[in-house]
Amino acid sequence: MVMAQKSYWQNYINGRWADGGDQGRIPIENPATGKTFCEVAEATVGDVDLAVAAAKCCHVARAVIKIPPAQRARMMAQVADYLRKHLAAIADIVVLDTGKRIMDAKGEVEMAARYFEYYGGAADKLEGVSIPLGDGFMNYTVHSPFGVSAQIVPWNYPLVIAARSVAAAFATGNTSVVKSPELAPLSVYAIVEACAHAEFPPGAINVLCGYGHTAGAALVRHQGVNQLVFTGSVQTGQAILRSAAELVVPCVMELGGKSAGVVFADANLDDVVDSARNGIFRHAGQVCSAMSRLVVHKSRYQETVDAIVKMAEHLSIGPGRDDHDITPVMSAGQLDRIEGYCLGAVQQGAIAATGGRRLASLDGHFMPPTVFAGVKPHMTIANEEVFGPVLSVLTFSDPEEAIALANGTEYGLAAGVFSRDINRSHWAAQRLEAGQVYINQWHVGGVETPFGGMKKSGFGREKGQEALLNYVQTKSVTLRLA
Repeated sequence: MVMAQKSYWQNYINGRWADGGDQGRIPIENPATGKTFCEVAEATVGDVDLAVAAAKCCHVARAVIKIPPAQRARMMAQVADYLRKHLAAIADIVVLDTGKRIMDAKGEVEMAARYFEYYGGAADKLEGVSIPLGDGFMNYTVHSPFGVSAQIVPWNYPLVIAARSVAAAFATGNTSVVKSPELAPLSVYAIVEACAHAEFPPGAINVLCGYGHTAGAALVRHQGVNQLVFTGSVQTGQAILRSAAELVVPCVMELGGKSAGVVFADANLDDVVDSARNGIFRHAGQVCSAMSRLVVHKSRYQETVDAIVKMAEHLSIGPGRDDHDITPVMSAGQLDRIEGYCLGAVQQGAIAATGGRRLASLDGHFMPPTVFAGVKPHMTIANEEVFGPVLSVLTFSDPEEAIALANGTEYGLAAGVFSRDINRSHWAAQRLEAGQVYINQWHVGGVETPFGGMKKSGFGREKGQEALLNYVQTKSVTLRLA
């Protein structure tokens, strides 16, 4: 079946499409219009049981493990080829689903394909080691899959985040149960269709759309789950970790961010402005590693604010299908939340240099690019994740103060340094408490670069070779030789 828009979508369990057990349906809204355009079968607790049982049965039968790694790699290459072949159609679904611009949607499909291509290439290279124990003994290690990997996917990048988890899991011999986001579930089905095209065994991939408090909660508490992979808020991550602790289930957690770019006095201002465009205004700032704060040397403060405001006010605003620079935020609730943070910032004394209020003149959920000047470290807008196109600008006088401000939140997902001095840049990069540090740019990296957080931004790594180690356990085997 070729990926195409339709009025009703089902769940995928054990190689078959299925309605929800209670026949319930979840309405899916287009963020650019605020109107429902299709429905998805609502997964129940019973559907979670069926999906986990299918994944467990597939694992116990060793249906994935028995596929030679080289053959697994070829199957994953077929998934990548399928996604690329239907890139335009899938991208159209991504735009309807998430509201992002068509150019970014096409990039997301390509990156999803790259995950299967990249991890497929690693499937036959997960090698153990031989450890010398002396005469009469032999020891070797093997990488053993956990079994059923439960993956809870967020609504901002559902296709690519599901792809990176499913691809890494299959490459290492695991089976997957994916809980797609109820706000934007459609693009995940492209992975289902691609995996079916590549003839993944029944139960190797299962996809459910359900609400977090029902299907999501049932999945993370399920006795049949062997590993949890979650991307989302700190609060939800903490709840999942409590359940995982009771069941002693290992987790990969990619949580929130309040990432800061440090602008030293010798920074190239064009680099800063370009990074703000890409780092906080892209996809309406709905990116966990968004550059939501700038910490600027006082000698460059005003010109930096002025330059970013000028850029922001020239960005086009409108639906993603028309490739506007600023696209809608995900939902009415998200828009209320973002605007609430902005109003609170003004009440605390920050200055809205541009933006700060929703665009009531447009249908859908639109927030203009917003820049706050005069932000102080104690303000809420400087500490909490807004998850919208809102940039806070702070000042510093000396390098140590800059690092303290950048590290001054509970998050540690990303950080940046802007300076022409390579020694200063390296000095700062070593001191910034973040899982990834960008120098003179933002959001540069591919499937090859490990990604994850420090502090309350989470633990474990996705992307890159390092991610595969999250999906396996090392087994040590020792022989007494005759």
